[in-house]
Amino acid sequence: MTSTLVEYFNGVQKRLPEEAERVIKTLENDGPMNKEELSLTAKVKRAVLDHVVMQLYALGLVDVATEGKSKMCSLTKLGYDYLELGNAC
Repeated sequence: MTSTLVEYFNGVQKRLPEEAERVIKTLENDGPMNKEELSLTAKVKRAVLDHVVMQLYALGLVDVATEGKSKMCSLTKLGYDYLELGNAC
């Protein structure tokens, strides 16, 4: 059985923790940031943030890059598509 991208994203949205929405929206509004800033801005506990970011990274919605000692998080093109399709539904 094949599903459309919209159906897939709807399934993803139902399975992700509520903190994932805050992380994605924060990255959309404020741009790339390190995990410490992201934790404070998105109001997500750091231990939870690590778990959520890895889920979003595995789905291809968020990219994590190392810059010095910091891990920088940013939305990918697929992440922006996810937000766009989510707003359209």
